[in-house]
Amino acid sequence: MAKQHKFTVTAARGMLPLLAEELKQLGIKNTKQDQGNIRFTGTLAEAYTVCLWSRVAIRVLLPIAHLTAETPEQLYEGINALPWEDHINELDSTIAVDFNSFRSKIKHTQYGAQRVKDAIVDRFRTLFGQRPSVDLYQPDVRINVYLKHNQATVSIDLSGESLHKRGYRVSNTAAPLKEHLAAAILLSAEWPKLARQGWALIDPMCGSGTFLIEAAMIAADIAPGILRDYYGFSFWKQHDKDIWKQLKADAERRRQAGLARCPVIVGGDADASAVEAAKNNIAEAGLSDRIHVSQRDLLEWPRLATELPKTGLFVCNPPYGERIGRTDELHYLYESLGNIINESFAGWRTALITDNAQLGKFTGLTLFDTVPFDNGPIACDVLFYRAPRPVRTNELTASPTQFVDDEEESREQAPVEMTEQGAMFANRLKKNKKHLAKWARKSGLSCYRVYDADLPDYALAIDLYDDHIHVQEYAPPKQIDPEKAVERLQEAMQIIPEVFEVPVTHVALKVRKKQRGKEQYEAQAAKNQRFEVRENGLRFWVNLTDYLDTGLFLDHRDTRQLVRELAKGKDFLNLFSYTGSASVYAAAGQARSTTSVDMSNTYLAWAEDNMKLNGFVGELHQYIRANCIEWLEQAQEDEKRYGLIFLDPPTFSNSSRMEGVFDIQRDHSTLIKQAGALLTSDGELIFSTNRRDFELDSDALNQFVIEDISTATIPRDFERNKKIHRCWRIKPRS
Repeated sequence: MAKQHKFTVTAARGMLPLLAEELKQLGIKNTKQDQGNIRFTGTLAEAYTVCLWSRVAIRVLLPIAHLTAETPEQLYEGINALPWEDHINELDSTIAVDFNSFRSKIKHTQYGAQRVKDAIVDRFRTLFGQRPSVDLYQPDVRINVYLKHNQATVSIDLSGESLHKRGYRVSNTAAPLKEHLAAAILLSAEWPKLARQGWALIDPMCGSGTFLIEAAMIAADIAPGILRDYYGFSFWKQHDKDIWKQLKADAERRRQAGLARCPVIVGGDADASAVEAAKNNIAEAGLSDRIHVSQRDLLEWPRLATELPKTGLFVCNPPYGERIGRTDELHYLYESLGNIINESFAGWRTALITDNAQLGKFTGLTLFDTVPFDNGPIACDVLFYRAPRPVRTNELTASPTQFVDDEEESREQAPVEMTEQGAMFANRLKKNKKHLAKWARKSGLSCYRVYDADLPDYALAIDLYDDHIHVQEYAPPKQIDPEKAVERLQEAMQIIPEVFEVPVTHVALKVRKKQRGKEQYEAQAAKNQRFEVRENGLRFWVNLTDYLDTGLFLDHRDTRQLVRELAKGKDFLNLFSYTGSASVYAAAGQARSTTSVDMSNTYLAWAEDNMKLNGFVGELHQYIRANCIEWLEQAQEDEKRYGLIFLDPPTFSNSSRMEGVFDIQRDHSTLIKQAGALLTSDGELIFSTNRRDFELDSDALNQFVIEDISTATIPRDFERNKKIHRCWRIKPRS
């Protein structure tokens, strides 16, 4: 078990609740909230995770000692006695000391910091004959001493410098918004949820682009610290480089995957120098193709409204009378903002930060919340307004996934510079593309697999869905350096859109991370980001970005075709029905009726939409939300019977009837028996699983005639991956 430490995470005024929720989302437990900070007990990996992923934290501290310091001499002696050689390298190291005092006898913080530095330096001079030097900017080790009531807490500052410094700010404007404050405002405005639902974002006074960049990083699941090249642990003696390397690699994978989910984010400013600064910062963040910025007066924004989604978040940091502009001149500005939103962005929410909440009344918008935050030394309020006329779900139409600013020059994608291995990968993609395209056209397919880990260096599965590409990375072997694996992935994600001649926004990388609670079923812009594909003359909705899977298992294409061939005149049952693709095939094969059973309302609604897309509606097509295992027992009691059953259960699933967890290997015979009991005398069950080491227990199923059809159901585009699934036809013995 990894060693446990105590850590302290600090935050600015008003941000502790957001920090507490962040730590919870990061899986950090054993937390205790104090004034201005949250303490937790955890591993070094968890502390590194906070440094990398927290959007509102300021510092992450590792307390190493507590001591009494009523006098400068007592402070010196206590610090000098600590084993600093366990934390600071003996040769050519640099240090810095932060000292703060609260109701203590040592009040002069600069003097206190000097005594702490002297104590550390003198210990090294005594032990090793040499001393570390001081670097106030980016030291190898930053020491934090907090003296409260003459009791000192001595910590290693793992953040090194404030975590609000993301690493993308290369250009500034007057009075820029701090990164952690912009993030806190967006989190308070529920931007993570709104972005998942496909809402857009506008900042019409974007300044140096902080709101825009933070919004994109949140929406695209980009770690706020991924661009930083310096942390306080980087040269700390106990730094675990392997843990950090793995965390950075995982964050880069999530960034690559999240970019495809980024909604429309648009900004502008009347000041040309601010627009230039914003573009520079956006480019440094690697988000130039996701965020659109142009010079634009405030009153010019309404004419863009028709090009943008009907729902969004209008967010800005207007001038304060305190710093920019005069208070008596700001009434008109706030009134103009309110008029623009009321008339042109009526389905949009609004968030404004101001040092004078009274100005907010001039917007004429309906205020629903106010949160106090500090913008540097200025006490401010963030005003959150409701949408003047909220858009109902049934009013939404497909939102644009790309926004082209008519004032921006179109940018051609620069040619990809490839390594030798990258060129081999590109050539393999071109060959596969050419080889499979003709077959797909003849087969009536607009979605199929074009690459399946053909080359060891590029362990990817690549599926084509019309003019969109879905990419999944196989887990790299443990012996492969995580950074090298990420470099290959980055190169692949540059090559793929070039080979297939699609925009980078049409390439979705899927990172399979552990889903919490209902996340795997949560609709995240499904109504805006799904699109239609064709397969064997049938039509299906797919969504490449917002769920664990796309909505259509391509490897089951031939299995579904078998369902169509067998379904005529039969009552068809689809267990664990997912998005109902097998039910569509059964209906197309003239099944008498279809019944789709699944635990997820999201997937059942998707299944019904797929059926409607193909013209299959009416009472003969039922959709039942239920635990399939429990439903089977009730169906048997109700003496339901079906001529054809499709059974493709998950490998694992929570179930109250199977010792708490359903395991396909352990429990398949029971499940097949229960489903088989619902077959008519001449009925047939098709059973499939994607568990690679699965073994069918034929002895336990001896009341059935079983035929292994695995090989016959592997489509042509999956020939490289014969173990993608196993499949059997099962009939009752006569």
